[in-house]
Amino acid sequence: MEAKKSFNVLSIDGGGIRGVFPAMLLANLEAELKHRGIENHQIFQHFQLITGTSTGGIIALALALGIPAKEIHDLYLNNAEKIFGKKKGILSSLFYSKHDRSALEQLIRDKFREVHGGTDPLLLDCKIPVCIPIYDLMQGKPSVLKNKYHPRFVRDYHIPAYQAALATSAAPTYFDPFSAKYQDLKGIEQSFSNKVDGGVFANNPTLLAIIEAQKAFGQDLGNLRVLSIGTGHQKFTDACSRNDWGLLYWIKGRKRIMELFMQGQSQQVQNLISLLQNGIDKQGTENFIYKRIDTELDDTCFVELDETDRIRLEKLGEKAQHEFQNHANSIIEQFFTR
Repeated sequence: MEAKKSFNVLSIDGGGIRGVFPAMLLANLEAELKHRGIENHQIFQHFQLITGTSTGGIIALALALGIPAKEIHDLYLNNAEKIFGKKKGILSSLFYSKHDRSALEQLIRDKFREVHGGTDPLLLDCKIPVCIPIYDLMQGKPSVLKNKYHPRFVRDYHIPAYQAALATSAAPTYFDPFSAKYQDLKGIEQSFSNKVDGGVFANNPTLLAIIEAQKAFGQDLGNLRVLSIGTGHQKFTDACSRNDWGLLYWIKGRKRIMELFMQGQSQQVQNLISLLQNGIDKQGTENFIYKRIDTELDDTCFVELDETDRIRLEKLGEKAQHEFQNHANSIIEQFFTR
């Protein structure tokens, strides 16, 4: 009886401009595959499902449209100032989002059009299945945008890919909720209003993708190979005895409240995947392949979610190169061989 082929899943965390990290790591991976003479050296040609939240959602959609990872990295690195350079003052930020979205929208829309003959590709045009978490303020509930990889998935595939990218990256306080209109494939104008960054519930969407692989694709857990890539983190702790636990504490400096929910959600996903993979107290045998790659950021070179300092971003890219060198052989062995 012929062995069943593995089902490869790629998951990319949210993290603003820290998307430089996964983009650089994946750019190195595509270059290495090409160097080894592998004809199909682009990421989308080796995965059956890609998920990503926020900046990870932008990268996931770009990869699924066939855009090389190096081009995604260069777009981030070369345009950080354009996207995040015009920060609003403290007083204005009390009433308005910190950044205007227009530069980001133009960059993403232009890049996506490049690979689609100058017109806006839809989710339907992605070369492989994608699932992109957003939060729908209109409905007051989480939502996951999906292209048409299951007969029941008829809601989202009409949506322009750039609108999906902007919706999943509409981080509260950084950007306004995303609203737009589009014409579906039946010629009816549809509203796509008040969508917020999927990171509010799935900044690390790996577990979501595992469940999707099982339920939408009918894959056994043991058949999965899951590659999960973070965007860098700084462990958030505070053991001080203090009285100033008010609003200023949580929003000053590095926006502790954002770090806390991103870190907490991602850590819990790690815990649950460990339970699935190894059982309680890691007493079981690993019943599917799971590889997590991330890097720790320290105070000497902390990278904000809306960082514009090119030197800091280049150092984050250097960290990605370092992680790739450490894990390249195991990644290629586990995900690029059958």
